[in-house]
Amino acid sequence: MALNPFFLQGSSSEQRLVQDLINEQLKIYGVEVTYIPRKFVNRKTVIEEVQSSKFDDNYSIEAYVNTYEGYSGAGDILTKFGMSLRDELTLTISKERFEDFIAPFMGALDDGTGTGEIVLSSRPREGDLIYFPLGERLFEVKFVEHEQPFYQLGRNYVYELKCELFEYEDEVIDTSLEEIDTQVVDQGYISTLNLVALGRTSTYSASIASGYIRKIFLNNDGYSYSSPPKIAITPSPTGQIGDNAVAVAIGTYKGRSFAIQDLYLTNAGSGYTVAPSITFLGGGGTGAAATCSIETTQNGIIRFNMVDGGSGYTTVPTISISGSVGTGQTAVGIASLGTDNNIRSINIANPGIGYTSSPTVVVSNPTIFTGIGTYQFNEIVRGSQSQTRARVKQWDKDTNVLKISFVGIGETTGGFIPGETIIGTKSGALYSVDDFNQMDLYDKYSQNDEIEGEADLIIDFSESNPFGNY
Repeated sequence: MALNPFFLQGSSSEQRLVQDLINEQLKIYGVEVTYIPRKFVNRKTVIEEVQSSKFDDNYSIEAYVNTYEGYSGAGDILTKFGMSLRDELTLTISKERFEDFIAPFMGALDDGTGTGEIVLSSRPREGDLIYFPLGERLFEVKFVEHEQPFYQLGRNYVYELKCELFEYEDEVIDTSLEEIDTQVVDQGYISTLNLVALGRTSTYSASIASGYIRKIFLNNDGYSYSSPPKIAITPSPTGQIGDNAVAVAIGTYKGRSFAIQDLYLTNAGSGYTVAPSITFLGGGGTGAAATCSIETTQNGIIRFNMVDGGSGYTTVPTISISGSVGTGQTAVGIASLGTDNNIRSINIANPGIGYTSSPTVVVSNPTIFTGIGTYQFNEIVRGSQSQTRARVKQWDKDTNVLKISFVGIGETTGGFIPGETIIGTKSGALYSVDDFNQMDLYDKYSQNDEIEGEADLIIDFSESNPFGNY
């Protein structure tokens, strides 16, 4: 039997009145909370599993606290892993207010296919965050009840949000509200980088001895070399590896051919009594020939020893050598740049002669001597050599301490390398790594390495049967 047509069961004007009354009550008795929608950054392509997400928008909305007597849930529980906080919160917000003032902004990121940054923008979603200012805490929406009260006058007017205390899992939280963003500065797996000014002057020392190669003569530069050939020099008669002379070919490419221009010593050798023979190996060419002269009585520089490769070198620095040279000749060194703006080595262009004590080696200052810029919260930084990527958690310019959470580890390095440059991909900041501590210092639950180390002291898991003798 049809309904009585003379009763409306809720007219549009009555529904409007109820909605207005609810909105007014929420503004009077409610609390202003911050609604933070979850955006999907990356997800699996097969089962659409979300791999990473971010929270970088915020919307203020009034909400009524249903659990007005305190947090619900299991409360604070003491477990074998420490204290576990199980606080829950139930909030009621206006359906109309959400649809008019939040949903339109979220709708711009909802492409309707379920693959955009926002999925289902028309209502609050499970997984979004609520910042509760009274407790200064972040809660995650676990369930959205949209049919309670149940169709008063034929319509629903509110959303009831059942929330649990948010457990951080390396999501990107960058709402531009300091009271919210600072809540996760020390949350998750965080490592510390101690940085220094990008430019650091390189330091080298020099070793002297007699019986060294005084000069190499390039008699024939050869032909058809496709790459620099290796230089083989007869070993020193002392039998010590460190006394063997070592040289490298210096030249340039002309088209596809490598032209040898000179030979530099990286070790002038020691203990030679007769001039060693020099041969050229590899490089795809032939015909190169060289001879050398030696000094058997007086001392010269036989090698430069790296103490600190420095950093911040974009051009080859000058090498100054000073010290007791008697009536002889001062040595000449030529620096070679490394891939990380440091001094990889100093080649011997002239070992000098007549040194009575080890001379002082002075490397000129780097091109960039101070750190540049300020790292920004949540930006990606990259190691110039390791290619390790991380996200900035906190940057203290006074102490040059950078807290980071990892995004991608270098394939061969496993982390940042001391001496490499840390590049801010957004800010352009440049500093050099002085010390890198990969161990997590902040998350009390990330103790895997420590637990494994202690377990290895008790049981040898490398044995086929660590629990018996068979």
